[in-house]
Amino acid sequence: MAKVLVIDDERSIRNTLKDILEFEKHQVVLAENGKIGLEAAQNSIFDVIFSDIKMPEMDGIELLTTLKENEIDVPVVMISGHGNIETAVECIKKGAFDFIEKPIDLNRLLITVRNALDKNLLVVETKSLKRKVAKRHQMIGESPAIEKVRMMIERVAPTDARVLITGENGTGKEVVARLLFENSQRTNAPFVEVNCAAIPSELIESELFGHEKGSFTSAIKQRIGKFEQADTGTIFLDEIGDMSLSAQTKVLRVLQENELTRVGSDKSVKVNVRVLAATNKNLKKEIENGNFREDLFHRLNVIPIHVPSLDDRKEDIPLLVNHFCELICSEQGILAKTFDNESIEQLQNRIWTGNIRELRNVVERLIILGGPTISKEDVDMFA
Repeated sequence: MAKVLVIDDERSIRNTLKDILEFEKHQVVLAENGKIGLEAAQNSIFDVIFSDIKMPEMDGIELLTTLKENEIDVPVVMISGHGNIETAVECIKKGAFDFIEKPIDLNRLLITVRNALDKNLLVVETKSLKRKVAKRHQMIGESPAIEKVRMMIERVAPTDARVLITGENGTGKEVVARLLFENSQRTNAPFVEVNCAAIPSELIESELFGHEKGSFTSAIKQRIGKFEQADTGTIFLDEIGDMSLSAQTKVLRVLQENELTRVGSDKSVKVNVRVLAATNKNLKKEIENGNFREDLFHRLNVIPIHVPSLDDRKEDIPLLVNHFCELICSEQGILAKTFDNESIEQLQNRIWTGNIRELRNVVERLIILGGPTISKEDVDMFA
């Protein structure tokens, strides 16, 4: 059942639409002109709005424009007895969901309502997914160490500066990269992640820069590489300390010239990509050992951000535990659980070699195996 607002200065049209929609079990509110309709839309939530175009005081086009300006995100269907292609196009350009001519066809009306409800459902699902993603990419904590990282993200994210993120495994380097992207000017463009440690050295160049058909035995068709996929957006080179020297040379060229060459091609392709990189290695030592190019290091290390280990920010453990507890209970469909003070202290006294990733795993284990309130004994037994 939908809640529908019908705005039309003709009483017969209003009543006809009301009868049809109420027969289909929808709730209907009527308005005799644009001003009354606008007031109704501002004071109540509707699933779809039907509005006549030609009305006294405020016409349908003006109403539609005002609704969009006030960010009232409801599918608006324009109806008119003087319809033509130009009018329909103008309505759609101004944000109308659909356009229906009078006399109104019953089937067209009901299909339009169904389509509008489907759109609303998609919008709700999209917002829900975005909230879930946002929860996964939060930086939890109030310690001085994490506040420093948060301040760096706020200052650096809106720029196109390259960032080198360092820190131990499991500290949240990917979260930092995601937050840099989500708060950047490129947030509506692609975010492409490459785990350099997970790709065999003989395939890394094809993965990053693409290849042409026939360039090697298994190249049965052209492949677009990660840098091209990230064009106008952001590429995140995770574990860049594990990248081969030959691939490093090609990455350096992309950073210097903003262009690349696919494997097996002699043509250059222009790209506009912001580069974020991360590593758990000491790249200065890798340079000394001949495993990493110094010139590439300086290209990447425009803005260094070091993510502290969990042992360096143990005062954040209570907040992290509560965050993971809420998140995991929601994901697993488990009734909400809590950790008592002694269990939190027990977790704070541990050495966390696996950092936040290890803490999350321990919290999940305790939620599954422990009681409604996680106690010190639960930590001793299961953690």
